[in-house]
Amino acid sequence: MLIEGIPLWVAETNAWIVAPAGPGGECVLVDAPPDPTAILERLAAHGLRLVALLSTHGHIDHIGGVAPVVRAQDHEVPVRIHDGDRHMLLDPVGTSGAFGRILADEGLDLRPPELVYGLDDGESVSGAGMTFTAVHTPGHTQGSVCFLLEVEGEAPVLFSGDHLFAGSIGRTDLPGGNFQQLMTSMAEKVLPLADDVRVLPGHGPTTTVGREKSTNPFLLELLADRR
Repeated sequence: MLIEGIPLWVAETNAWIVAPAGPGGECVLVDAPPDPTAILERLAAHGLRLVALLSTHGHIDHIGGVAPVVRAQDHEVPVRIHDGDRHMLLDPVGTSGAFGRILADEGLDLRPPELVYGLDDGESVSGAGMTFTAVHTPGHTQGSVCFLLEVEGEAPVLFSGDHLFAGSIGRTDLPGGNFQQLMTSMAEKVLPLADDVRVLPGHGPTTTVGREKSTNPFLLELLADRR
């Protein structure tokens, strides 16, 4: 299995390429920062055919490259995003302030993709022979979602977006953010996961659920409160 993260744009947002059969097969993309050329070049270098795009949430640094990436394919590619953040994908300029206007002025294609589908908590999303489970984790935004991937013979993987980072959590001071809600999502959706679950976040290095339970100050506080 090929799982490759590409940190892109000014925020070094991770675009995750997931290809179960490795180079030359089909793949799924988790998040598409506003640097579509870099994403397309990497897909081409691996000889991969993109069949689905999953968005962890609607901030411009995660969805700014969605439209140009899917439109560059010679086939239809469905895009999945939680309904709580769908409006950001449909109107990235209007919902992202100056960054959106700058990207539009630079000529980035920010028109909504043709195939946009919602997500429910616990819903199974298929692509490239894999099944991802959508885990709704509001707090960073109202539509924030983590995607849990379980493949036989591999450690489970959680694509955590901007919900959980190595040593930290997502910010909650932007529109739609709520600290208490994020921590409730963490307690109910992340803490119950097994320690060996690999965490592939929207920014920064990878980690594991076990490592975060033992070192992340926000999770340590949650665990202390539950004792």
